[in-house]
Amino acid sequence: MVLREYLACMDSSDPDKALDWVEPDFQFLIALPGREVTGRSRDDFAAYIAGRAATERVHHVLRAAADGDFETVYGVVTDAGERVGAFHSAAVVSPAGRMARYQAYFSTSFELFE
Repeated sequence: MVLREYLACMDSSDPDKALDWVEPDFQFLIALPGREVTGRSRDDFAAYIAGRAATERVHHVLRAAADGDFETVYGVVTDAGERVGAFHSAAVVSPAGRMARYQAYFSTSFELFE
């Protein structure tokens, strides 16, 4: 599953490896508390990655599903072992096995599962 591989890269000591999982014309929306980050290219996404603060952030996938070229995951995020919020992400996967489009929502105030 592309989303699991992408998240593993984002959580690693080298999050730039996540760029291997996106198409050159990658389009994305990342909705964070109080702001949205959008882009229309791999370069835009590289800039997003470069601007993230270094943390001990880990995405824990609780549910995942795939239907053809569509994947979705839901889970919680911990930082330095402390639970900080929940996320729901979806992607359209290209025939080459990379994300063509990505949408993610992160909340610090609501979780689907307790």
